[in-house]
Amino acid sequence: MAKIIIIDDEPGILQVMRKLAERMGHETSAYQSGKDGMAAIQRVVPDVVVVDLRIGDMSGLEIIQRCHAQFPHVAIIMVTGYGTVESAVEAMKLGAFDYLTKPFELDDLQRTVNRALNHRDAASGQTSITALVADSDSEPALVASRLIGESHRMTEIHGIIEKIANNDSPILLEGEFGSGKQMVARAIHNRSKRNAAPFKVLDCSSLPEDLLEMELFGSPGGRSETIFRRAMGGTVFLEEINLLPQRLQSVLEGYLEDITARRMNNSLPETMDVRFVASTNKPLEEEVADGRFREDLYYKVSVIPINVPSLRNRSSDIPLLVEYFLERYAAMSKRTKPQVDKYAMELLESYKWPGNVSELQNTVERACAFCEDNRIRPVDLPSKISQRVEITDDENDAIVHHLPIGTTLNDFIRKQEKIFIRETLKFNDGSREKTASMLDVSIATLYRKMGLKLERDKMLSA
Repeated sequence: MAKIIIIDDEPGILQVMRKLAERMGHETSAYQSGKDGMAAIQRVVPDVVVVDLRIGDMSGLEIIQRCHAQFPHVAIIMVTGYGTVESAVEAMKLGAFDYLTKPFELDDLQRTVNRALNHRDAASGQTSITALVADSDSEPALVASRLIGESHRMTEIHGIIEKIANNDSPILLEGEFGSGKQMVARAIHNRSKRNAAPFKVLDCSSLPEDLLEMELFGSPGGRSETIFRRAMGGTVFLEEINLLPQRLQSVLEGYLEDITARRMNNSLPETMDVRFVASTNKPLEEEVADGRFREDLYYKVSVIPINVPSLRNRSSDIPLLVEYFLERYAAMSKRTKPQVDKYAMELLESYKWPGNVSELQNTVERACAFCEDNRIRPVDLPSKISQRVEITDDENDAIVHHLPIGTTLNDFIRKQEKIFIRETLKFNDGSREKTASMLDVSIATLYRKMGLKLERDKMLSA
């Protein structure tokens, strides 16, 4: 049993990670503030620390630096959000063992913790008990990781994945931004014989050239651990490879050539034994023709090409995706799953989704936050989706009203009443009696329209 400290200011994610570590048999403490977490590290001196990059009162990098300086034997795993991989590289320089990029799956966290403990024990000549702990698939994923869709095109992709999952040939995923290319890559990994090993993602658009080179091929002194080493035995997913600088394209082509040659000669070291998957949001053939992408690398990475369709070309999958995101929201927020009325669903299905699945996910989560009575209506959707119209006030041209087309009259009136009552309450400094008198309604009617119970409120004020 190891001692693990987890520091993250998001209570839902913090508790999920804590429960997983406890189920693995470890003594686990969880903290929402960096100050409390750092104090616990100094008091307990744990085996592993899992820390989020962004914490309210402290930077995760500061915690890593202080922890590594005082306790260099402690394995530190940093959790970083999408688009902050540069900070993750900085964390590795400061002494972190590894990092996880949100969104990640719980089994990614479990494997990384096990690797951290095995690395520590190997360095001290011990045998780790974590090697005896089987991976669990009973916990729900922390993020959306399933490849969802029953449309004709998605059915074809499912069939392709079944055929090529255990083929180690490089795969190129082409498709628009947000179309779900990473989910396809994860599905390939999860269906393959490599599914017990790590799945590591590197976004070529998020790092400057020098840091990108270090992530791919290591530092000149050989001290940094590359993404290929961290994914040993698993899958490396290079996102938006079309944005890889041309100098690094040449180095990567040579590296992949070396992997192929060593594999054919049965002399491939464990540190190079990975499945390579890349994605691009622009057709690579066009990039090659325009001189922006090396032709030799194109043929290396596109042995198996897969085109991932945009969401507008598989609109029949939208209800399935909406249902999945609603279930995710309910699980993460520990609330009852909201329902979507038929008019809101019609608007979701008819919208063109330029941001694809990513935009749909954000829209559903936003609607869950704004909806009333646990029911998503057209008024809860962004104006570009709900088709709101703008009209000027008859008495004042400076006032613009936004009318959500598709909302029932009763829903619209009820929402406007609540807004008007709320503003009148503010004017009367919260006095409900004055507000009822000003609106010329009884106090009981005011309470009903506010969704409150008169008797309960009187008891609380007594």
